[in-house]
Amino acid sequence: MVHLSPDTGLRILDSFPWNQSNKPLLIAGSIPVSRLINESMVHLIDALHLGTPNVISIGLFQAAAGELVLVGTGPESVFTAVAAGVQKLGFELRDVRYILASHIHLDHTGAAWRWAREVGAKIYVHPNGAPHLVNPSKLLSSATRIYGDKMNYLWGATEAIPEEQVIAMTDSDFQLGGLRLRAIATPGHANHHNAYWIKSQRILFAGDVAGVRIGSGPAIPPLPPPEINLELWRDSLEKIRALKPASIYITHFGQVREPTASLDELERRLASWSDWIKQRLNEGKSEREIIPEFELFVERELLASGATEEEAEAYEKADPASMSVAGLARYWRKHHPEEVPAASGAR
Repeated sequence: MVHLSPDTGLRILDSFPWNQSNKPLLIAGSIPVSRLINESMVHLIDALHLGTPNVISIGLFQAAAGELVLVGTGPESVFTAVAAGVQKLGFELRDVRYILASHIHLDHTGAAWRWAREVGAKIYVHPNGAPHLVNPSKLLSSATRIYGDKMNYLWGATEAIPEEQVIAMTDSDFQLGGLRLRAIATPGHANHHNAYWIKSQRILFAGDVAGVRIGSGPAIPPLPPPEINLELWRDSLEKIRALKPASIYITHFGQVREPTASLDELERRLASWSDWIKQRLNEGKSEREIIPEFELFVERELLASGATEEEAEAYEKADPASMSVAGLARYWRKHHPEEVPAASGAR
């Protein structure tokens, strides 16, 4: 039975799995999940995180009849919207069997536990990330230091996933239904980052290692602390180039149609942004002082490179400039301390 909620405008499906408070889950209606995109074998669901389009995309494809694969989940706060997107594409939620996790950051995999609990999905993830899905206490502690009391607003709840539903692998081939895939270690953004390659289709699901690219804007790197490593990132980009993918799918946002040019642009920006931050550190500026300068620098660069003002706002939500300041400052101080001053107060 389907009926409308007069207060929210959302559809409530009584047959949808019940949440832990024994209330039917809300399924978003035509506006919140209207952006469903078909790209050959891959469907894209815009999770509309915090109501903003083009910030988080979830990939969906069939491995076999009745066997669906989600690429990422988004945070738990968008679980019902993504679930509604699956249904609007004409699929059954119970057929979501597998989730490919590029890495365990909450904007990418925060809802994995809900899919594991509600429909029994198995989560494929890098071995370094797997323990934090089974026991997310350290992940939550680290995220809370960054986001504080905004955690629930931004990401929703995070709970443990049973160990038997977490499949740890990297640099390995595996079979899902009728498809052969390969998990490829692609560190640089995070040391627990995988990309997933479907050779038969020449499709790569690249998470964050292939950057952020929204609408008509350029490819830019997401550089949050604490694991940014530019040397490893460049090695990962070389791995991706060697595959010669026809298409790359990224979480922020969607399909990259010209992979070679986009990867080259991303690598140039990795160098230019890191040098920009190093220069400010060597001028004696604190991260707090650098952040507003860098926010303005990024905004101007986005607009000059073709992004609209609306797209620039989506870039900032998907890849906050303040996070890149913190991530790159940590990178320089950790990996090349001889090139920058020590942090204020450091011994």
